[in-house]
Amino acid sequence: MSLSAAKVERLPLAPLTTLGVGGEAELWLIEDVRQLPEATQEAYKVLGAGSNLLIGDDGLEERVIKLGCSFNSLAEVDGRLEFWLGAATPLPGLVRRAAELGLSGLEGLLGIPAVLGGAIAMNAGTRFGEIADTLVEVEMFVGGGLERLNAHTLNLSYRHSSLPKGAIITKAKLALSASSPEKVKTLMDKVDTARKGQPKIKSAGCAFKNPLGDSAGRLIDQAGLKGLRVGQAMVSFEHANFIVNLGGAKAADIVKLLALIQEKVSPPLEIEWERWGFKLPLEQSELYDMVDGE
Repeated sequence: MSLSAAKVERLPLAPLTTLGVGGEAELWLIEDVRQLPEATQEAYKVLGAGSNLLIGDDGLEERVIKLGCSFNSLAEVDGRLEFWLGAATPLPGLVRRAAELGLSGLEGLLGIPAVLGGAIAMNAGTRFGEIADTLVEVEMFVGGGLERLNAHTLNLSYRHSSLPKGAIITKAKLALSASSPEKVKTLMDKVDTARKGQPKIKSAGCAFKNPLGDSAGRLIDQAGLKGLRVGQAMVSFEHANFIVNLGGAKAADIVKLLALIQEKVSPPLEIEWERWGFKLPLEQSELYDMVDGE
C-alpha cells in the first residue's frame, strides 16, 4: 500500500470492539497523515481500541477511520521525561513500559484497554489518575490540516474533553516524572488490587458515569441487579457497573439491559459509553421507548 492510498474495506465492527457487538461499516485504515484529507471527505467516526463503545447492530452509514501501526510509538519510549507518542500507541503497553523505566505518572491508567488518542478524547482514568495528569500538548488533524493545542485548552474533566468537532488526534506529548521501577510498581500494585473485581470477559468498561459523591456500581448492586440478563448480555457478578457479553450478545440486548438498569436505579444514571449507529443518543427516555415498543 502506498502512503497516498489508505486501505479501505467494508467490515463488521464487532471484532474491533472490546464488547464484541456492532454491524458493518466502511473502514479506512490510515498509515500516514497524508491519507487523512481524502479519508475525511465524507462523514466519519474515529475508532481507537474499541473500548467504551456500543455500536448498533445495523452498522454505520458513516465511514470509520482507524489509525494503523505507523501511529504506534511504544518502541520509542526510551526514558525521557517528556516525549511525543503516536495516537495509536496502546495504553496498557505504555503503562508497563514507563514502569520498567521508572517513569511515574501513568500508574493510575493501569488496565484501561485504550489507545492514546482515545484515552485523551475521553480523558480516560481511574480514581488513581487520569491521562490529563501527564498530557502536555496534542497534535490533531482538523479542518483539513494539522494543528497543535496545549492540553489546558481541551478542558479535560471527568470522562470529557473539548476536542474540536471532527478532530483526529495524531500524536500527543506527555510529561512524566523520574522515579524508580520499584516505587512505580508499588503504586501499580495498589491500582491492580483495586481492579481485581472487574470481569475478564468481553465488556466495554464501566457502563454508567458515577454520580457525584457516589458509585454507579454500588447503586446497581444495591438494586439487586447483578446477574440481570437480556439475551447474552448480563450485568456482571464481579462488578455491577460492567455489562458483559456472554457470547453472541446483540446491541439490542445491551440497550434493553441499560434501560432496565436505568428504570430500577435512583437517581437515574448517565451512560458513559460512546454510542454509534443509533438515530439519537441513548438517553433514558429513548431507552424506555425501545423497551416499551417490544
